[in-house]
Amino acid sequence: MESLRRKMEVVSQRMCPSSLAPSDEDSKARSDAKEEKVHLRREISLLNGICLIVGNMIGSGIFVSPKGVLMHSSSYGLSLIIWAVGGVFSVFGALCYGELGTTIPMSGASYAYILESFGGFLAFIRLWTSILLIEPASQAVISLTFANYLVEAFYPTCQPPYDAVRLIAASCLCLLIFINCASVKWGTRVQDIFTYAKLMSLCLIIIVGLMKIATGETKSFDSPFEGSTTDPGAMALALYSALFSYSGWDTLNFVTEEIQNPERNLPLAIGISMPIVTVIYLLTNVAYYAVLDMTSLLGSDAVAVTFGNAALGPFKWIIPVSVAMSCYGGLNASIISASRLFFVGAREGHLPNSLSLIHMQRYTPIPALLFNGLMGLIFLCVEDVFQLINYFSFSYWLYVGLSVAGLIYLRITQPDRHRPVKLSLFFPFVYCLCSLFLVIVPLYGDTINSLIGIGIALSGVPVYYVAIYLPDERRPKFIRKLNDFATRSTQVLLCCCLTEFDTESEAGGKTQ
Repeated sequence: MESLRRKMEVVSQRMCPSSLAPSDEDSKARSDAKEEKVHLRREISLLNGICLIVGNMIGSGIFVSPKGVLMHSSSYGLSLIIWAVGGVFSVFGALCYGELGTTIPMSGASYAYILESFGGFLAFIRLWTSILLIEPASQAVISLTFANYLVEAFYPTCQPPYDAVRLIAASCLCLLIFINCASVKWGTRVQDIFTYAKLMSLCLIIIVGLMKIATGETKSFDSPFEGSTTDPGAMALALYSALFSYSGWDTLNFVTEEIQNPERNLPLAIGISMPIVTVIYLLTNVAYYAVLDMTSLLGSDAVAVTFGNAALGPFKWIIPVSVAMSCYGGLNASIISASRLFFVGAREGHLPNSLSLIHMQRYTPIPALLFNGLMGLIFLCVEDVFQLINYFSFSYWLYVGLSVAGLIYLRITQPDRHRPVKLSLFFPFVYCLCSLFLVIVPLYGDTINSLIGIGIALSGVPVYYVAIYLPDERRPKFIRKLNDFATRSTQVLLCCCLTEFDTESEAGGKTQ
């Protein structure tokens, strides 16, 4: 792999003006040459980072199905407590990622942290699971939800045509891939706009609910804990449902190398985003409870739509449009994070070198973005793609828990390492224990689907052995030739260059 990378660097130097030594222009100083170095640019500001986190956390879930928490808790009061506990637990995890992101300033989030802490094998399994299942399946589901809500107004009494929904979902995915290939700034602007739109929609729901309460409609809160479950298993399932709505707080850690002044802006973005989402979730559920009775809430497959029909009158169309916009913003954030995951995995030698290329002028990881889009389109062809989500319900908590365990491991093995943010070990220990619980719950409650997910993850073991673990001379020759051909072809067709981790920016970031 190392010899192949050296060959590719030679090819890259021939193609990329920024890689050429200034032999014929003596007037150019070495510092100018360094400035022209091709690598990912730090274009994500603090505001962009906040919008990425908030936009990915607030997906369609809070609009469509917050009933899971209420169903298992059996009372309004207990459900709100569980939403608050879920928010606090997510803050613990996000704080741990704030330390990890500033200590290990690589993009890729949990993949990078597992790689640094526990080595290549576990990191590759995390990457393999993401490629085969997690990222393309989740993006296909989000794009299909977007398409369904977009066409809902045209088919109020029947199911929309299957092909129309799939084509709209594919168009949505392709458009966002194009936007993110064109410019990092374009992608972050789309994220900003749709995050503002979904926040305004939720604020509308909250205002309507608070107005109902102000006019004395507080029947739901007269005895808020009446009927509360005392079954620990039911409360665990309620918390599990709430935590899935909070997932996505690690989005910014996937693009650490593109954040301006990451040692300041990464933890600050996390610290601002988490309270915003937690408060919005609590107030949105209060609004739902103020307008709808428990029977309506538990009987609805789309709680926000039911809320709009009951409280917004002629403006009820705002809710389906809001859900569609929320899905669009969430899909954009997912594309940004997944493409950086594949990019870093390729740069570390766990994926073909062609995926670690970036465009010479736009500084975007175009091959990784196109690969991400292709996988998403393939999964859109799967008829029951929603079933695939059940296969990795435990994987998210497993990999995040491993990452946080890596924080503890690095504290022990590298106590003198530079840490701009340093937490009390209380936070990672609590989070690891809770993550263990969250891994066990789906294994117990949905054993078959969880075992299928484990099988998909373990299918990466022979791939790792043949393509990565074996020495270069013992690997099948066709792998090397195919990798070589794909990299050169991608460089020519997409005007891309190989890039390496920007160590100069990392060193500079430590002094800021």
